[in-house]
Amino acid sequence: MPPRRRLSDADRGMAVAWLQEGVAVREVGRRLQVTHSVIQRLRDRFNNTGSVQEPRGAARTRMTTWREDRYIIVSALRNRTATANTLRGQVRTATNILVSDQTVRNRLHEVNMRSRRRAVRPPLTRAHRAARLAWTRRHLAWTRQQWSRELFSDESCYTLSFNDGRIRVWRRPRERFSNATVLKHNRHGGGSLMVWGGFSLHHRTPLHVCPRQPDWHRVQVPHCKTTTCLHMELGLSISFCSSSKLSGWTGPPVRPI
Repeated sequence: MPPRRRLSDADRGMAVAWLQEGVAVREVGRRLQVTHSVIQRLRDRFNNTGSVQEPRGAARTRMTTWREDRYIIVSALRNRTATANTLRGQVRTATNILVSDQTVRNRLHEVNMRSRRRAVRPPLTRAHRAARLAWTRRHLAWTRQQWSRELFSDESCYTLSFNDGRIRVWRRPRERFSNATVLKHNRHGGGSLMVWGGFSLHHRTPLHVCPRQPDWHRVQVPHCKTTTCLHMELGLSISFCSSSKLSGWTGPPVRPI
Protein backbone atom coordinates (compact mmCIF):
# COMPACT_ATOMS: atom_id res chain seq x y z
CA MET A 1 0.00 0.00 0.00
CA PRO A 2 1.46 3.43 -0.95
CA PRO A 3 2.18 5.82 1.93
CA ARG A 4 -0.65 8.18 2.87
CA ARG A 5 0.13 11.86 2.42
CA ARG A 6 -2.22 13.18 5.16
CA LEU A 7 -2.95 12.09 8.72
CA SER A 8 -6.30 12.43 10.45
CA ASP A 9 -6.58 14.15 13.81
CA ALA A 10 -6.82 10.76 15.54
CA ASP A 11 -3.66 9.54 13.77
CA ARG A 12 -1.76 12.67 14.82
CA GLY A 13 -2.80 12.15 18.43
CA MET A 14 -1.68 8.51 18.42
CA ALA A 15 1.63 9.47 16.79
CA VAL A 16 2.37 12.05 19.52
CA ALA A 17 1.42 9.55 22.24
CA TRP A 18 3.76 6.91 20.79
CA LEU A 19 6.61 9.42 20.51
CA GLN A 20 6.14 10.43 24.14
CA GLU A 21 6.29 6.74 25.11
CA GLY A 22 9.70 6.51 23.39
CA VAL A 23 8.70 4.77 20.15
CA ALA A 24 11.14 5.53 17.32
CA VAL A 25 10.10 7.91 14.55
CA ARG A 26 10.48 5.27 11.83
CA GLU A 27 8.42 2.77 13.83
CA VAL A 28 5.59 5.33 14.25
CA GLY A 29 5.71 5.98 10.52
CA ARG A 30 5.53 2.25 9.82
CA ARG A 31 2.52 1.82 12.09
CA LEU A 32 0.66 4.72 10.44
CA GLN A 33 1.90 3.81 6.93
CA VAL A 34 3.56 7.15 6.25
CA THR A 35 7.17 8.17 5.73
CA HIS A 36 9.32 9.08 8.72
CA SER A 37 9.62 12.70 7.47
CA VAL A 38 5.88 13.17 8.08
CA ILE A 39 6.31 12.06 11.69
CA GLN A 40 9.36 14.28 12.12
CA ARG A 41 7.45 17.36 10.97
CA LEU A 42 4.55 16.42 13.26
CA ARG A 43 6.95 16.07 16.24
CA ASP A 44 8.61 19.43 15.51
CA ARG A 45 5.24 21.17 15.16
CA PHE A 46 4.03 19.73 18.49
CA ASN A 47 7.24 20.74 20.26
CA ASN A 48 7.09 24.32 18.89
CA THR A 49 3.37 25.06 19.09
CA GLY A 50 1.92 22.42 21.41
CA SER A 51 -0.63 21.51 18.73
CA VAL A 52 -0.87 18.79 16.11
CA GLN A 53 -3.14 20.83 13.79
CA GLU A 54 -1.70 21.84 10.45
CA PRO A 55 -1.14 25.60 10.19
CA ARG A 56 -3.36 27.50 7.81
CA GLY A 57 -1.76 29.00 4.76
CA ALA A 58 -1.10 32.72 4.75
CA ALA A 59 -3.81 34.85 3.14
CA ARG A 60 -3.05 35.97 -0.38
CA THR A 61 -1.97 39.59 -0.65
CA ARG A 62 -4.64 41.82 -2.20
CA MET A 63 -3.31 43.35 -5.39
CA THR A 64 -5.43 46.51 -5.29
CA THR A 65 -6.21 49.16 -2.70
CA TRP A 66 -9.69 50.44 -1.91
CA ARG A 67 -9.04 53.47 -4.14
CA GLU A 68 -8.16 51.25 -7.08
CA ASP A 69 -11.19 49.07 -6.37
CA ARG A 70 -13.35 52.20 -6.45
CA TYR A 71 -11.77 53.25 -9.75
CA ILE A 72 -12.62 49.88 -11.33
CA ILE A 73 -16.24 50.09 -10.17
CA VAL A 74 -16.72 53.68 -11.34
CA SER A 75 -15.14 52.89 -14.72
CA ALA A 76 -17.52 49.97 -15.21
CA LEU A 77 -20.52 52.14 -14.27
CA ARG A 78 -19.47 54.84 -16.73
CA ASN A 79 -18.92 52.37 -19.57
CA ARG A 80 -21.24 49.41 -19.06
CA THR A 81 -20.06 47.61 -22.21
CA ALA A 82 -16.35 47.70 -21.31
CA THR A 83 -14.74 44.27 -21.08
CA ALA A 84 -12.57 43.16 -18.17
CA ASN A 85 -9.52 43.50 -20.42
CA THR A 86 -10.44 47.10 -21.27
CA LEU A 87 -10.93 47.96 -17.61
CA ARG A 88 -7.60 46.35 -16.76
CA GLY A 89 -5.88 48.61 -19.29
CA GLN A 90 -7.58 51.68 -17.82
CA VAL A 91 -6.44 50.72 -14.32
CA ARG A 92 -2.86 50.29 -15.50
CA THR A 93 -2.89 53.65 -17.29
CA ALA A 94 -4.39 55.50 -14.32
CA THR A 95 -2.60 53.84 -11.40
CA ASN A 96 0.37 52.04 -12.97
CA ILE A 97 -0.78 48.81 -11.29
CA LEU A 98 -0.75 45.59 -13.31
CA VAL A 99 -3.71 43.34 -12.48
CA SER A 100 -5.32 40.43 -14.31
CA ASP A 101 -8.69 40.31 -16.00
CA GLN A 102 -9.93 37.97 -13.29
CA THR A 103 -8.96 40.49 -10.60
CA VAL A 104 -11.13 43.09 -12.33
CA ARG A 105 -14.04 40.63 -12.44
CA ASN A 106 -13.54 39.78 -8.77
CA ARG A 107 -13.71 43.45 -7.73
CA LEU A 108 -16.95 43.92 -9.69
CA HIS A 109 -18.41 40.70 -8.30
CA GLU A 110 -17.72 41.97 -4.78
CA VAL A 111 -20.23 44.80 -5.37
CA ASN A 112 -22.68 42.41 -7.08
CA MET A 113 -21.98 43.58 -10.63
CA ARG A 114 -22.17 40.80 -13.23
CA SER A 115 -21.67 40.63 -16.97
CA ARG A 116 -25.06 40.04 -18.57
CA ARG A 117 -26.52 40.11 -22.04
CA ARG A 118 -27.83 43.53 -22.94
CA ALA A 119 -31.61 43.84 -23.00
CA VAL A 120 -33.21 45.27 -26.14
CA ARG A 121 -36.31 47.44 -26.10
CA PRO A 122 -37.98 49.87 -28.50
CA PRO A 123 -37.45 53.57 -27.84
CA LEU A 124 -40.59 54.84 -26.12
CA THR A 125 -41.61 58.47 -26.32
CA ARG A 126 -43.89 60.29 -23.91
CA ALA A 127 -46.76 59.75 -26.35
CA HIS A 128 -46.09 55.98 -26.35
CA ARG A 129 -46.24 55.84 -22.57
CA ALA A 130 -49.43 57.87 -22.44
CA ALA A 131 -51.06 55.63 -25.08
CA ARG A 132 -50.05 52.49 -23.17
CA LEU A 133 -51.55 53.83 -19.97
CA ALA A 134 -54.78 54.85 -21.70
CA TRP A 135 -55.09 51.45 -23.42
CA THR A 136 -54.57 49.65 -20.10
CA ARG A 137 -57.21 51.73 -18.36
CA ARG A 138 -59.74 51.12 -21.14
CA HIS A 139 -59.37 47.34 -20.90
CA LEU A 140 -58.71 46.98 -17.20
CA ALA A 141 -62.23 45.76 -16.36
CA TRP A 142 -62.70 43.45 -19.33
CA THR A 143 -64.08 39.97 -18.60
CA ARG A 144 -62.81 36.65 -19.91
CA GLN A 145 -65.73 36.50 -22.35
CA GLN A 146 -64.80 39.89 -23.81
CA TRP A 147 -61.16 38.87 -24.26
CA SER A 148 -62.24 35.61 -25.93
CA ARG A 149 -63.72 37.60 -28.83
CA GLU A 150 -60.44 39.36 -29.58
CA LEU A 151 -57.39 38.36 -31.57
CA PHE A 152 -53.80 39.07 -30.63
CA SER A 153 -51.02 38.99 -33.19
CA ASP A 154 -47.26 39.10 -32.98
CA GLU A 155 -44.37 39.05 -35.41
CA SER A 156 -40.73 38.01 -35.49
CA CYS A 157 -38.41 40.19 -37.53
CA TYR A 158 -35.27 38.97 -39.32
CA THR A 159 -33.33 42.12 -40.07
CA LEU A 160 -31.08 42.59 -43.10
CA SER A 161 -29.28 45.73 -41.99
CA PHE A 162 -29.06 45.69 -38.18
CA ASN A 163 -26.23 43.91 -36.40
CA ASP A 164 -28.01 41.87 -33.74
CA GLY A 165 -24.81 40.49 -32.22
CA ARG A 166 -24.71 39.88 -28.49
CA ILE A 167 -23.50 42.82 -26.42
CA ARG A 168 -22.74 42.29 -22.75
CA VAL A 169 -22.93 44.94 -20.04
CA TRP A 170 -21.99 45.22 -16.38
CA ARG A 171 -25.10 45.59 -14.25
CA ARG A 172 -26.36 45.04 -10.73
CA PRO A 173 -29.56 43.24 -9.70
CA ARG A 174 -32.80 44.85 -10.92
CA GLU A 175 -30.91 46.92 -13.53
CA ARG A 176 -31.84 44.86 -16.58
CA PHE A 177 -34.09 47.55 -18.06
CA SER A 178 -32.17 50.53 -16.73
CA ASN A 179 -31.42 53.16 -19.38
CA ALA A 180 -27.68 52.57 -18.91
CA THR A 181 -27.89 48.83 -19.62
CA VAL A 182 -30.39 48.49 -22.48
CA LEU A 183 -30.01 48.88 -26.22
CA LYS A 184 -32.73 51.09 -27.68
CA HIS A 185 -33.49 49.80 -31.13
CA ASN A 186 -36.33 50.58 -33.50
CA ARG A 187 -37.41 47.14 -34.67
CA HIS A 188 -39.40 48.60 -37.57
CA GLY A 189 -36.58 50.24 -39.52
CA GLY A 190 -34.48 48.93 -42.43
CA GLY A 191 -35.05 46.07 -44.85
CA SER A 192 -36.09 42.75 -43.37
CA LEU A 193 -38.51 39.85 -43.44
CA MET A 194 -41.39 39.53 -41.03
CA VAL A 195 -43.06 36.34 -39.82
CA TRP A 196 -46.58 37.10 -38.59
CA GLY A 197 -49.19 35.10 -36.72
CA GLY A 198 -52.15 35.61 -34.42
CA PHE A 199 -54.16 33.79 -31.79
CA SER A 200 -57.28 34.19 -29.71
CA LEU A 201 -58.50 32.30 -26.68
CA HIS A 202 -59.47 29.18 -28.67
CA HIS A 203 -58.03 29.68 -32.18
CA ARG A 204 -54.88 30.59 -34.05
CA THR A 205 -54.12 31.98 -37.51
CA PRO A 206 -51.88 30.55 -40.24
CA LEU A 207 -48.27 31.70 -40.20
CA HIS A 208 -47.43 34.38 -42.78
CA VAL A 209 -43.99 35.32 -44.11
CA CYS A 210 -43.89 38.66 -45.91
CA PRO A 211 -41.14 41.11 -46.92
CA ARG A 212 -41.21 44.32 -44.95
CA GLN A 213 -40.92 47.82 -46.33
CA PRO A 214 -39.86 51.04 -44.57
CA ASP A 215 -43.54 52.03 -44.35
CA TRP A 216 -44.87 48.53 -43.62
CA HIS A 217 -46.84 49.77 -40.62
CA ARG A 218 -49.14 51.62 -43.02
CA VAL A 219 -50.04 48.34 -44.75
CA GLN A 220 -52.85 46.20 -43.40
CA VAL A 221 -51.89 43.22 -41.29
CA PRO A 222 -52.79 39.97 -43.15
CA HIS A 223 -56.54 39.28 -42.88
CA CYS A 224 -57.12 42.25 -40.60
CA LYS A 225 -59.24 45.22 -41.71
CA THR A 226 -57.63 47.64 -39.29
CA THR A 227 -55.52 50.18 -41.18
CA THR A 228 -52.90 50.64 -38.48
CA CYS A 229 -51.69 48.06 -36.00
CA LEU A 230 -52.18 48.93 -32.39
CA HIS A 231 -48.61 48.00 -31.54
CA MET A 232 -47.34 50.75 -33.82
CA GLU A 233 -49.47 53.26 -31.97
CA LEU A 234 -48.36 52.11 -28.53
CA GLY A 235 -44.83 50.96 -29.23
CA LEU A 236 -45.94 47.42 -28.30
CA SER A 237 -44.99 44.12 -29.92
CA ILE A 238 -48.59 42.92 -30.29
CA SER A 239 -51.51 44.02 -32.41
CA PHE A 240 -55.18 43.87 -31.58
CA CYS A 241 -58.04 43.19 -33.99
CA SER A 242 -61.26 41.21 -34.33
CA SER A 243 -61.44 37.41 -34.50
CA SER A 244 -62.72 35.27 -37.35
CA LYS A 245 -66.22 35.11 -35.92
CA LEU A 246 -66.51 38.88 -36.04
CA SER A 247 -66.74 41.26 -38.99
CA GLY A 248 -63.09 42.30 -38.83
CA TRP A 249 -61.65 38.99 -40.06
CA THR A 250 -61.56 38.44 -43.85
CA GLY A 251 -58.97 35.68 -44.25
CA PRO A 252 -59.29 31.88 -44.09
CA PRO A 253 -60.83 30.33 -40.97
CA VAL A 254 -58.54 30.33 -37.98
CA ARG A 255 -57.44 26.98 -36.64
CA PRO A 256 -58.50 25.69 -33.23
CA ILE A 257 -55.73 25.45 -30.67
